[in-house]
Amino acid sequence: MLPGRDSHQAQRLRRSSWRQPIRPRLKPWLRQLRGMGHLLPAALTGYLAIKGLHPDLPGWPCPLQALTGIPCPTCYLTRATSQALVGHLEQSIRLHAFGPLLAAGLLVWSLSSWRAGTMWPWSSQARWPLLASMGVAATLLLYWLLRLWSRGSGLAPWAALAFPEG
Repeated sequence: MLPGRDSHQAQRLRRSSWRQPIRPRLKPWLRQLRGMGHLLPAALTGYLAIKGLHPDLPGWPCPLQALTGIPCPTCYLTRATSQALVGHLEQSIRLHAFGPLLAAGLLVWSLSSWRAGTMWPWSSQARWPLLASMGVAATLLLYWLLRLWSRGSGLAPWAALAFPEG
């Protein structure tokens, strides 16, 4: 045997040996985690429902509002969705008009993914999720612009769209 070949194998073995003890333990865990993806929508929906009953649970503050003072298109949407999931629809709509719609969408997604056993229960070839997302994004942007305009206008028909105080 050539002396260079043995040293090359020894070097390769030394470089890869730190990975070997971790990989056998990690692979089964990742397989289990991959198989539980269908539980993520239900966990998210459940957390938001619990947050509706206990509003002091942690959440994420809006970075745009923290930096600029201007609420983003989804400001108050988490609170509105939480309120809708616990049945307070009037309060939900007052916070954000998309709250009840998102709550219904989360419930459909949770039940569908639970039933299908996968996180995304719809066909990846379907075009409707992309088209629906684009339509929702355009409507959300229009709603946000109306809310921003009503924030400073004080006009009676648009006052209901204004952002909540606090």
